[in-house]
Amino acid sequence: MTRKAAPKKVVPATASIPGLPEMPTVVRPKAANEVPQTTAEWGLVAYAGAALGRIFPLPMGELIVGRAPDSAVTLLDGEVSRHHARIRVTAEGIEVEDLGSTNGTQVNGEAVRGTLSMKAGDRLAIGGHVLKLVALDPLERAFHETLLDLSTKDPLTGLSNRGSALAEFQTRFGLSLRYDRPLAVVICDLDHFKGVNDTYGHGAGDFVLRIFGERLMVTLREADLAGRIGGEEFLMVLPETDLAGARTFAERLRKAIADTPIPLPTGRLNLTISLGITERTGDDHEAGQLLARADAALYRAKSGGRNRACEG
Repeated sequence: MTRKAAPKKVVPATASIPGLPEMPTVVRPKAANEVPQTTAEWGLVAYAGAALGRIFPLPMGELIVGRAPDSAVTLLDGEVSRHHARIRVTAEGIEVEDLGSTNGTQVNGEAVRGTLSMKAGDRLAIGGHVLKLVALDPLERAFHETLLDLSTKDPLTGLSNRGSALAEFQTRFGLSLRYDRPLAVVICDLDHFKGVNDTYGHGAGDFVLRIFGERLMVTLREADLAGRIGGEEFLMVLPETDLAGARTFAERLRKAIADTPIPLPTGRLNLTISLGITERTGDDHEAGQLLARADAALYRAKSGGRNRACEG
């Protein structure tokens, strides 16, 4: 299966308050001593379900809510249809429409028949998810995003942390099993990383991990998952990908690391990685079976000379 790397994500500029993203302001005439107002934007905040804490922005226009990776609001839940509902955001207001989903769509406990108008504070229930419609000012949005990052992200690399990555992998495995869709797993380890810390110091080691995280991110598609599950060990979950696609991904990542030395104050560091890859088969009924095979394949890659990918 052919895979294409997603375009690099644009990182917003930082605001005057450290850690908070820059938000646009409304420019309009103001009275003397009036404090300039900042824009608010509509969004859905997940109050229940696997996406707990996430903010889904609602720009003007139409957005699809569903399980499919191409949905604007993607909810990974077996009770959610691929294209479950449609949300329309206009200057006049916000409407939601059920798209003939299997389990229906509800607003404040009322089943959506045709289209239904929504207002701030309304709760949208889709599968096991409850999403609250809110008008987010910049500070409130930054607050929600900071809480989510603290609970789900590895602070050094910006990737998912161990708990978040393994929980998300379990969800994606369940969907793959239920709907018999391809799923591949890659486990990666930085070769001789202990030597980096011992030779150059832990500060240099942290810098190497950050650079690896950046290079990993640009090889992923939007639907892929990457997490740091150990000191120098990383998990990648590739939905809608078979073993051939995982092999292509692993080789692209291997070359991205091996072909470009990492600049350190003491000189350029040649870093390599070892990878173990596998795909879900009909005999896999638990997510741990994939992890065990990928881990065994990683061990063979390391014992076979490193700087390579092996299949399990």
